[in-house]
Amino acid sequence: MPSTPHLLAFFVAAVVIVLIPGPSLLFTIGRALSAGRTEALLTVLGNVLGISTQIAGLALGLSPLLAASPTAYLVLKVVGGGYLIWLGIRTIVTRRKATEALTGALPSTRPSLHAVRDGYLVGLTNPKTIVFFAALLPQFVDPDRGRVWLQMLVLGVIFAVVAVLSDGTFAIIAGKARQWFATSPQRLETMSAVGGAMMIVLAVTLVLT
Repeated sequence: MPSTPHLLAFFVAAVVIVLIPGPSLLFTIGRALSAGRTEALLTVLGNVLGISTQIAGLALGLSPLLAASPTAYLVLKVVGGGYLIWLGIRTIVTRRKATEALTGALPSTRPSLHAVRDGYLVGLTNPKTIVFFAALLPQFVDPDRGRVWLQMLVLGVIFAVVAVLSDGTFAIIAGKARQWFATSPQRLETMSAVGGAMMIVLAVTLVLT
């Protein structure tokens, strides 16, 4: 296990990194504004599962390879960005369905669990956390205190918990804002379009950064 000072220092670093607006946070807010609080919270769940996959990959040596290889890193960004663009366009095109579902004209036939899948893919292809894990995690590991891969997993769990609490809070706040917009069909359609546009802008920024 990492030492207590290392755990506390890593906790502070994790809080700072999580609070910096990145793909996961902006995608969660966009999903909350376009689809509601439940979808956003399921997105947060999927995102933390994607982060957990990154952590497992790092423990096996995959993430340092991606961070060190420009080609692999570029492929990751393009895939993640392309998926976000597709989600954003789909949200804008189907924005009227949110109003129809709200008024009861269109029954919901698609399970909300698809948000977990979307959040997972966004979290899995988030280059910010890959670089964070690959560059900083080893600095908080003490080889004299046991297995390095186990210490990395412990630190990764701490990061995942911080991410869930932070992104979940933003999802709830954004979901509350959406309820006000839902009182007007036009406002709700506009907000859905804004949420989709946020995803597209995020994707372009992700690819170009």
